[in-house]
Amino acid sequence: MKNFVFISPHFPDNFWKFCLALKDRGFNVLGIGDAPFNEISDECKFVLTEYYVCPNMDEFENEVEAVRYFKEKYGPIDYLESNNEYWLEKDAKLREIFDIPHGPYTKQVQYFKKKSLQKEILIKNNIKCADYTLDITKEGLEKFAKKVGFPIFAKPDNGVGAIGTFKMNSSDDIDEFLSKKDDSQYIAEQFIDGKIISFDGICNSHSDLLFFTSHEFSDNISNIVKTGADEMYFCTGDVDVTLEQLGRQVVKAFNLQNRFFHIEFFILNKDHKGLGNKGDYIILEPNMRPAGGYTTDMINYANSLNCYTIYADSIAYDSTLEQPHDKKYFAICSSRRYNNLYRFSDEEIIEKYAPNICMRGVFPKILSSAMGDIYYIAKFNTKEEMFEFDKYVREKNS
Repeated sequence: MKNFVFISPHFPDNFWKFCLALKDRGFNVLGIGDAPFNEISDECKFVLTEYYVCPNMDEFENEVEAVRYFKEKYGPIDYLESNNEYWLEKDAKLREIFDIPHGPYTKQVQYFKKKSLQKEILIKNNIKCADYTLDITKEGLEKFAKKVGFPIFAKPDNGVGAIGTFKMNSSDDIDEFLSKKDDSQYIAEQFIDGKIISFDGICNSHSDLLFFTSHEFSDNISNIVKTGADEMYFCTGDVDVTLEQLGRQVVKAFNLQNRFFHIEFFILNKDHKGLGNKGDYIILEPNMRPAGGYTTDMINYANSLNCYTIYADSIAYDSTLEQPHDKKYFAICSSRRYNNLYRFSDEEIIEKYAPNICMRGVFPKILSSAMGDIYYIAKFNTKEEMFEFDKYVREKNS
């Protein structure tokens, strides 16, 4: 029996489903997390052979000790994964320390995490992306803005989500950014006016796709975080051929192996000189893990399949028999904020849309700034029905 160490199997609280799928394929699934055993869900307890409580996960030696304990008790570790952006670098270090044969090591993970290194891969493989600079000085940013025009957009070179992002529209904004940014390395990019769409899926060890789908977003995460807006995004089921081709090219370029991925693109709202024309796809950034929140469940609702099973099949067999059902849906997540007053109550939403609602609840606090406070996930046969639902959920009192 092969040993699979799953980092933080209890959070997000749907990740136990990855562990269940692995358990069903004969893996000995061993969990490491910061929550006390009595606080993790019964489902998570059931799927794990053993759970090691590591109260301070930010202290790397604690994780090393946890993996060492599992290795001494159960034998060599075959796989170690978190499927979480926050832990990618530590996952890689643990693989190196314990000679875990599967999964990326630190050198490759740097290309998963650092935006500047991602740019190198994209440019090398002729994949169009926004121009950028690492010269984060007053002179360097002024020069860059003169080259590409305002606005320009800055973010940590090795960052997660929308944390620490800045949009600069003028020289004064550059001064404000330089006065507020922390000491970490930043990357500045030309600003792209576009709608965000993603290419999501799972690949085998040869970077061949076992499954793929797509999501469209109402706004970019940095705007949502800064304005405190509620959010809507949806899983489309069907994927545009051009987006599919670009997505496949990115997966190959980064040599992804047996991974879930979430690659974000812009659909240009207008012509961008040197980049493309209105309606073209331009990559925003690749993420070598599943999309956040409960997006993996939305994928299942839209495509009538089990993506957790496909992931486990990729690990166990390097292939899958799981295929999307012919009948596909539009699966949507519409969120609300506690500080907004909405026209319709929760009771009214449930009464009207009970046959369509698949999940509802409260986002964990760590996700709420980017995703909203209260969420409703539902599926529909048509886009029109889906947008009517979103309007009903998010319509505010006038």
